[in-house]
Amino acid sequence: MMDGRSLRLGCFVVLCLVPFLRHALAIRFVMDREECFSHNVDYEGDTVHVSFVVIKSETPWHYSAEGVDLVVKDPNGNQLHDSRDKTSDKFEFIVQKRGVHRFCFTNKSPYHETVDFDVHVGHFSYFDQHAKDEHFSPLFEQIAKLDEALYNIQFEQHWLEAQTDRQAILNENMSKRAVHKALLESAALIGASVAQVYLLRRLFERKLGASRV
Repeated sequence: MMDGRSLRLGCFVVLCLVPFLRHALAIRFVMDREECFSHNVDYEGDTVHVSFVVIKSETPWHYSAEGVDLVVKDPNGNQLHDSRDKTSDKFEFIVQKRGVHRFCFTNKSPYHETVDFDVHVGHFSYFDQHAKDEHFSPLFEQIAKLDEALYNIQFEQHWLEAQTDRQAILNENMSKRAVHKALLESAALIGASVAQVYLLRRLFERKLGASRV
């Protein structure tokens, strides 16, 4: 039976190791036509969580609901997932073949797009590989599950923040377009009024000239 000091020491070691045992990738990048990323998965049976959001276009005047394409392939080149014409998506898949997985985005728009991309690999088996003591194995397992649950919350929060950023940019661009449209309409109205005044003056001048004759 282990004493309390050894148990506390084991917990401390586990908590120190946990942050280094997660496999994650979260980036925000600007794409032109195609961008591909690679992510290594060490174990078969792991769950890979993936999300992306098209944040904005390079010009505030452009808005398209077509989105981008994302194709996921395993180390053998087999297609695992295919998202088409989406501005945002979130999905997961079970790894059947360990190794480097590829995530390729395709942008069919003529404009550059800013994309927020997040990948997280959930893995629970390391406590079986590193902990053999019967008292530590259940503890390691619970800590691993807690770590995965916390990171899943962070993964979800990251996706929601990206969605919020996209909506804020869209609202700002719509406001700018509305202001510019109002200014153009006002300028057109002023121009029409000036033209009417000019035409009326010309008409009255002609009538006065004709009456004098």
